[in-house]
Amino acid sequence: MGSEVKEINLKALFIGDKSENGYLYKDILSELIDEHLGWRHNYMPQDPPEITIEDQQSDSYRQTVTRMKNVLGEVSTRLRTHSVPWHTAGRYWGHMNAETLMPALLAYNFAMLWNGNNVAYESSPATSQMEEEVGSDFAKLMGFENGWGHIVADGSLANLEGLWYARNIKSLPLAMKDVIPEAVADKTDWQLMNLSMEEILGILKKFPDRIDDIKSKSARSGKNLQKLGKWLVPQTKHYSWMKAADIIGIGLDQVVQVPLNNKYRMDVVALENVIRDFAKKEIPILGVVAVVGSTEEGAIDEVDKIVALRKKLQKEGIYFYLHVDAAYGGYARSIVLDEDGSLIPYEKLTSWYTEHGVFTKADGMISRDVYNAFAAISEAESVTIDPHKMGYIPYSAGGIAIKDIFMREVISYFATYVFEKGAEIPALLGAYILEGSKAGATAASVWAAHHVLPLNVTGYGKLIGASIEGAHHFYDFLKGMSFTIGDKTVDVIPLIHPDFNMVDYVFKERGNQSLAAMNSLNSAFYKASSFTAGCLYDNGYITSHTDFSVADYGDSPIAFVHDELGFSMNEWNTTQKVTILRACVLTPYMGDQKEFDKFATQIQLIFQQRLEGILK
Repeated sequence: MGSEVKEINLKALFIGDKSENGYLYKDILSELIDEHLGWRHNYMPQDPPEITIEDQQSDSYRQTVTRMKNVLGEVSTRLRTHSVPWHTAGRYWGHMNAETLMPALLAYNFAMLWNGNNVAYESSPATSQMEEEVGSDFAKLMGFENGWGHIVADGSLANLEGLWYARNIKSLPLAMKDVIPEAVADKTDWQLMNLSMEEILGILKKFPDRIDDIKSKSARSGKNLQKLGKWLVPQTKHYSWMKAADIIGIGLDQVVQVPLNNKYRMDVVALENVIRDFAKKEIPILGVVAVVGSTEEGAIDEVDKIVALRKKLQKEGIYFYLHVDAAYGGYARSIVLDEDGSLIPYEKLTSWYTEHGVFTKADGMISRDVYNAFAAISEAESVTIDPHKMGYIPYSAGGIAIKDIFMREVISYFATYVFEKGAEIPALLGAYILEGSKAGATAASVWAAHHVLPLNVTGYGKLIGASIEGAHHFYDFLKGMSFTIGDKTVDVIPLIHPDFNMVDYVFKERGNQSLAAMNSLNSAFYKASSFTAGCLYDNGYITSHTDFSVADYGDSPIAFVHDELGFSMNEWNTTQKVTILRACVLTPYMGDQKEFDKFATQIQLIFQQRLEGILK
């Protein structure tokens, strides 16, 4: 497909913060549009045109065109005035948004002219096939040998779909007890609720003619929902998990938060204690969610240790479904994969990074524990992965991958007017997903990005490496920084060294003993550095913020609040939250230290000016 590229040059793949590649974008898009116009013109050339010269010369036609241009001019004005400049190099240090890949934009621009609907193959043959291939990419990226995947609108829907799989699969043994009792006659209800996915699907495959009957008695019937047990999430969970538990019918009371360790990862010791406490009461664990790239800290849970715990508990008759919420960090697994999609041994990462120019300083960029977490994702049953985050794809493009393609049969539905049961993939996509109609242009966008940048260390690994290194530069820049404001000294204190590319930090006035006062300082800094602060064209530094509160985090922030910031336990117990400034470093430009340094002095000056404005 196309010519082989010896070395991917990331600067050829973006429009550029100053539209440096704007001419290239326009030239390619113009060529693609001409091809689409030619396609329209050449289909059934004997048909007469429906829009005639007379139509185009009429007063109403010209007036309508003028109206359309005026409306689009207003759209342009609003977008240019009120849009956040996330594409900038070294200026935007905020949410999970950045410069998007030019091939993804071009493919989306081009494909939307066909307005494909990927709910069924006959509606969009080209983009449906692309989505099927993208789904295979997702599965391969996660290490699923017999897996499957597809695009969804966003990570929230992917998480909902993951819980849908878990709920239906874990409910099958009780349905089997009703429909095929002879297959599970030797098992108690407790044993049935602790069968592994492989065991459950293995039994199901032995009774192909009874699958529909078994499914009709599963959780989709509304039966036994309360018997399925608890859904365990870390305190860093995305808010979508509460929505998912509500919608899927297991209920919010079944969602249990597991404490974090001092690196803001799920505490695996605490996880084991929680599971054992429920097991003593014969309350099963429906599933556990591991987060790979939390939305507030970019923390990567120790998936390998969670997998090891599951194997240990399985020997004792306790089993849980494992879903990895890698909406943010899923694409980063490419940074530990070789060109065949196989894991690169940790000891050889540096040589691979040096050979392919992944980092400017290749050594030590991926820690051993982060590597181990990435490696263990292949042991999960399902994974959320969002192309519109670290895939650098335009919105909206979420995604999900499942370990075994047969899992789809547990959640499938069929609508005869859209597709025929028994038809070949990808005609059946709509039968296996939550959504109905969906944009084929999204599939073309993701497909194009994956083919320009392979999902391994030579492609996406290089892009994500630039992001990670940029985060390291920003963390090092902040650490130890202080400002003199009149007779006051303000220190910058980062939260933790980033697992990934999220950098959290606070400003603290030296000698201040009030946590509430520090929170007010950081809230004020955010307001001066947010998209709402005056004219965006005058805002040289934009960031985001969050609160670590007792309601969401329990006492997990104590190590930072007490040990790092020096506040008393009484302050924490009284205030019950700490306000954090948050920078998601997706920019592909700040991995180079020289490029970062061009902005560092200006950012430091802006910090000084804004702190002066707040404190004086």
